[in-house]
Amino acid sequence: MTDEELTALIKKVSQENFGKPFIHEAFFNNRLRTTGGRFHLKDRHIDINPKIYQAYGMDTLIGVIKHELCHYHLYNSGMPSQHKDHEFKALLSQVGGLRFAPTLNNSNQHKTLRVYECTNCHTVYRRVRKINTRRYVCGKCRGKLRFVKNISI
Repeated sequence: MTDEELTALIKKVSQENFGKPFIHEAFFNNRLRTTGGRFHLKDRHIDINPKIYQAYGMDTLIGVIKHELCHYHLYNSGMPSQHKDHEFKALLSQVGGLRFAPTLNNSNQHKTLRVYECTNCHTVYRRVRKINTRRYVCGKCRGKLRFVKNISI
């Protein structure tokens, strides 16, 4: 699906579900990682995460589009358009949009824990990030730390 097809789809969804036209542009944005879409207040265009469409299909994409159109139409009419506002929640449930985007498998999520042990008191530390064992010591006895193993999550 191209950006032009996405804009046409959003215009169609806007007219059918909100009864109002969408007169700005929409784009796929590959840089979005954790969100399904984003409405920009400055120039009022909408960015959509293409991974939502690729992973979950058209129904979920339309749910995300409805969510962003709720922001769009409420903002254009001068009403509160944040997630916490009653008007936003009411409009979102009325049109059947998604409240939250489904989770995407991000490659930047940590998948291993590193286990360290103190050589003096044998206290075990489990950390996601690496510890420099030459620099850092045990928090209880100030003994040396040694790397034990990696645990997959």
